[in-house]
Amino acid sequence: MKTPTRKAPTQRKTPKVGFVSLGCPKALVDSERILTRLRAEGYEVAPSYGAADLVIVNTCGFIDAAVDESLEAIGEALAENGKVIVTGCLGAQPQKILARHPQVLKITGPQRYEEVVASVHEHLPPQHEPFLDLMPAEGVKLTPRHYAYLKISEGCNHHCSFCIIPSMRGRLASRPIGQVLREAESLVAAGVKEILVISQDTSAYGADLKYAEEPWRGVARRTRFYDLAEALGELRVWIRLHYVYPYPHVDQVVELMADGRVLPYLDIPFQHASARILKLMRRPAAAEDTLDRIAAWRRMVPDMAIRSTFIVGFPGETERDFEELLDWLRSAQLDRVGCFEYSPVEGAAANALNETPVPDEVKHERRARFMELAAEISAKRLKKKVGHRLQVIIDRIDADVAIARSSSDAPEIDGLVRIRDGGHLKVGDWAQVRITKASAYDLEGRITN
Repeated sequence: MKTPTRKAPTQRKTPKVGFVSLGCPKALVDSERILTRLRAEGYEVAPSYGAADLVIVNTCGFIDAAVDESLEAIGEALAENGKVIVTGCLGAQPQKILARHPQVLKITGPQRYEEVVASVHEHLPPQHEPFLDLMPAEGVKLTPRHYAYLKISEGCNHHCSFCIIPSMRGRLASRPIGQVLREAESLVAAGVKEILVISQDTSAYGADLKYAEEPWRGVARRTRFYDLAEALGELRVWIRLHYVYPYPHVDQVVELMADGRVLPYLDIPFQHASARILKLMRRPAAAEDTLDRIAAWRRMVPDMAIRSTFIVGFPGETERDFEELLDWLRSAQLDRVGCFEYSPVEGAAANALNETPVPDEVKHERRARFMELAAEISAKRLKKKVGHRLQVIIDRIDADVAIARSSSDAPEIDGLVRIRDGGHLKVGDWAQVRITKASAYDLEGRITN
């Protein structure tokens, strides 16, 4: 009897997806959600355009420079790969994309995860094998293992005249607190040592849900900013709060910082200091006496770091308005500062203001003066840390130097702590260092026992 010849098993070809993520950390979280879903369905993330079967570009469309960067990224992906799906904030304006790149496979707006995945299915069908495609409980992360972003809400209820985010991402939509806290627990269980809380307006968290209660760890927790910060503090990792509007209830959260339950760090988008310009910007905190608030916070938490961003050259900004901003910064003594020149955004209410545009050369000059003052303030404040001991977390190793951050430093946007004798440390390690030197934005130190 002739033995039948067995056919060799067909080698399974895993579909590979390339991914380009642009814009803010909120967009990065969107990218992580899409990739987590695709990985769970058997897709792999390709390391290059050439290795990918198709490419997803998650775009930013906040200002003209971001739009240009997104359009260039789409063009590069098309040139290198040819099959491109576009999502993200610029996807809310498909006509801009199609005018430049009509050959894209699909365009979706921000937070349209299901549409993105469905489009991938259409152009690159999945080949899922659940016993082969194992997914970590925390999902796919695009950040190093030791820190992660935790997005607590989508959208925004403000109508700042320079911003079109509400039209792109919609009104405030908070995630229930139980869901957020369970995700945070999962991250910590996976080895995350720093959680960065993000949203468009962190202080407003839960207002749309009327601060509904949910149980977590046997205790009823309200879907509210303070309750969230308090609960996250129980996880015993670094909790860093971003995009915090200075509403009165923020004072309660500062008390948690004084108790050591969350990092003594506030990221507050002040944007300007002139009452006239803030009114033109339609800023929600225009009437707040922010200097008194900052002074009170620092009395409560002397080592608090405050970072913010500002816009110069807003329509109608006079030299007097700008000098008022500089005077405010001298008084506020903010630790970390970013500054942008005003750029008109299609669809923004500021375009219709009956105000004199500020010439580009004046914008450039004002930004340079602003950043010069900010650097002076930063250098002065950092110099006070020389001789002090700080706890830091290691982000990377460059030869014999460990590149770390202190509680005052958010990844990618703030300063660094360079440890000259830290080459033996590992990424994600904690270390105690004594500060030996300070520059305008960074510190140097040596490991202490």
